[in-house]
Amino acid sequence: MWNCVSCEMWSAYKMKAKNLISKCLPVLKDANGNYVRNPQVITESYVKDGEIVYGENKTGQEAKDARAFVNDALKAGNYDFSLIDAEVERIIWIFANLFPGCLMKSIDGIRQKKKSWWDQVKNDHRYWLATNMMGEAFAGFGAFNTKKITGVDTIDFIKNRQLIAEGALNNEAYFEQILGKPKA
Repeated sequence: MWNCVSCEMWSAYKMKAKNLISKCLPVLKDANGNYVRNPQVITESYVKDGEIVYGENKTGQEAKDARAFVNDALKAGNYDFSLIDAEVERIIWIFANLFPGCLMKSIDGIRQKKKSWWDQVKNDHRYWLATNMMGEAFAGFGAFNTKKITGVDTIDFIKNRQLIAEGALNNEAYFEQILGKPKA
């Protein structure tokens, strides 16, 4: 529930540790051609001071150094998706060697409750989505998409709540108050 509402960025390694994904593979390589797990994420230890830290983002100078490594690796072309390609091929080969009807029955059975629930509530969700796209989502996507211009990728949430409480119109002046300002 927390991850659904908090908008926290979770690393693939944290997602793997929580069994939300089944595999997490590296794509970056060092100067010697060896695969390197995401250096921006703690993967070299599991617990620190009694807290699970595996998969958490590094902070401070460690994070800056890791980001520099990633940027350098990308610029130098030191990345390789062949491990991911091999994993996709492995999964496809497993599926290819199953009875297709039974496979689809299993997948549909797993999705059945979700599909049933969606069929019950989809009508009002469409209206909510349309309304949201003109307000919160519009502001959020706008903030994210203009990060290079403004230096921030989120809105001013406190100002947003204040404007809502004041009954402010959802117009250009509203968005100007909650979105980041262009950097000088």
